[in-house]
Amino acid sequence: MPANIVVPEVGESIVDARVAKWLKKQGDVVSAGDPLVELETDKIDLEVAAPQAGVLSRIDHTDGADVKVGEVLGVIEERGASTGASRAEGQEASPAKAGEATVKASAAVQGPADKDKTRATPTARKAAQQNEVDLKQVRGSGDAGRVMRRDVEQAAQAPASAQVSAQQSGRASQAPAASTPQKTRPATPVSEDRRRSEGERTEERVRMSKRRATIARRLVEAQSTAAMLTTFNEVDMSGVMALRERHKQGFKDRHGIGLGLSSFFVKAVIGALRDFPRVNAEIQGDEMVLKHYYDIGIAVGASEGLVVPVLRDADRMSFAQIEQKVREYAKAAEEGTLSLADIQGGTFTITNGGVFGSLLSTPILNPPQVGILGLHAIKDRAVVINGQVSVKPMMYTALTYDHRIVDGSEAVRFLVRIKELVEDPGALLIE
Repeated sequence: MPANIVVPEVGESIVDARVAKWLKKQGDVVSAGDPLVELETDKIDLEVAAPQAGVLSRIDHTDGADVKVGEVLGVIEERGASTGASRAEGQEASPAKAGEATVKASAAVQGPADKDKTRATPTARKAAQQNEVDLKQVRGSGDAGRVMRRDVEQAAQAPASAQVSAQQSGRASQAPAASTPQKTRPATPVSEDRRRSEGERTEERVRMSKRRATIARRLVEAQSTAAMLTTFNEVDMSGVMALRERHKQGFKDRHGIGLGLSSFFVKAVIGALRDFPRVNAEIQGDEMVLKHYYDIGIAVGASEGLVVPVLRDADRMSFAQIEQKVREYAKAAEEGTLSLADIQGGTFTITNGGVFGSLLSTPILNPPQVGILGLHAIKDRAVVINGQVSVKPMMYTALTYDHRIVDGSEAVRFLVRIKELVEDPGALLIE
């Protein structure tokens, strides 16, 4: 009996997807549970598995097609079903045709190409295509030998001299002992400098991924629906940096992870949100929904675009738990293995442009949230303290808020509260 391959329901907020890559070809024999096709959504990438064993008899939407949840991607038929139907109609295969069918069936049983057997994340496959790396030659470091993006990048950087030598050796062994020299036209690659000197102007048209297109749409929506305003302050990071220096080795010995900045600012944000609950709210119609829990989103820049995984009940997490979770999320974002549950919800967001060298910026809200904190690079600056000029490690902070629900004075005091807590790290323990 035929079985439809359908776009699965991933989450309430995801209604469509894009066919990234078919892992099987039409006519391939598949087993139940075999990954058939990779889909891109605006939040996560996922694989659709075969609902039953049989033959992939039909592909309705090819690579790059946009599809809706519940839409049929293709059909799997039980092996021998089509043959039985043909015989029922009185069609008989000639010996030659039967032999041909046997060859095709044999090829199918031996399975799809090796690349289809290679388990790899979507980002790894994309990196392999961009770097012209054969996934069959890459050793995976993920679960069950799954090839990750880092494995592809490492393979792309490895010298290919051994492979080239082997290929040349193989061709030499196949060549006859004596052959007539043949004239060949030497390759004449055109350098970038030469193209420029000849006045060549090139363009490249690249289709946006589902995630990038969604990011673009949501950023425009945020600017058109919210009354966004940004207020700034600066934080003396001396206390945090001194505390980290004193405890970094002991912290790492106990927890197996470094003590970063994320945990300090997550704790400071929670302390400020307790004092100013409307920054931890959202607008629904003409009502304010005040949230008495703290799910803090941490913006992570991955190759496929910005994602915001969420620290659930961050007020109940220790410094070590926060640091560990942030590291796990950053790794999963780059490898494309974040789940929908990882990125759903969130009551407030922290984004750190400082890791890329940003000195100052105005972050954009992550709807329906009404507040986002932007962190920036730490720079030594001359500051005046009690009439004396001192050099301090300073960081600019920025709070973008929705002025429809958060007043200006409230936003300023919220950011000042974060400044107070970070400049006195001991107060974070009390909070």
